[in-house]
Amino acid sequence: MSLCVKLLNASVLMATAAATQYSLAADGNTPHEKAIERGRYLVKIAGCNDCHTPGYPDAGGNIPEKQWLTGSPLGWRGPWGTTYATNLRLYMQGVSEKQWLKTAHTTQYRPPMPWFALRDMSTQDLQAIYRFTRHLGPAGALAPAYVPPNQTPNGPFVAFPQPQK
Repeated sequence: MSLCVKLLNASVLMATAAATQYSLAADGNTPHEKAIERGRYLVKIAGCNDCHTPGYPDAGGNIPEKQWLTGSPLGWRGPWGTTYATNLRLYMQGVSEKQWLKTAHTTQYRPPMPWFALRDMSTQDLQAIYRFTRHLGPAGALAPAYVPPNQTPNGPFVAFPQPQK
C-alpha cells in the first residue's frame, strides 16, 4: 500500500471519528449541548439554586437563569461558624473540570452544604453541572468569607440551634 493511500485512509478514519463524536443526535443536540441541558436539570432538582441563587426559594424557583448560582450574602450560622453559599459561576471559571470532579468527590464542606450529595453523584452528572455552570458564564460577586464560631457575622444569617450539653 502506498504512503498516499495510507495517509488517505488515516484521514478518512480521523474525519469519521470526529464526525461521529460531534454528530447531531435525533433531537438535534450535540453531546456537549446534552450535557448542558442535563446540568440545568440537575441544578434545578438537586437544590443547588436553593442556596446558591439569592431569592430562589422565596420566588418558587421563578428566578431568571441569568441570575442562577451567583452565591448568596445570607449566612448559615451554627457551631461550625457562619458559612455562605459560594458563587459557583465565578468558582467554576477558576477550576478545570478535572479539579471540580476531584473536589466534588472528596471535599467535606461545612454545613449546611450537602457535600455527601456531591460525593455520591456520578462523574457524568458532575461533569454536566460543571459544563452548565461554565455555560452560564461569570456573574455576580464573591460570597462573604467564612466567619469563625466565636465571631458575629455582618449581614443577615440563619441561626441553627446550638446543641444542648
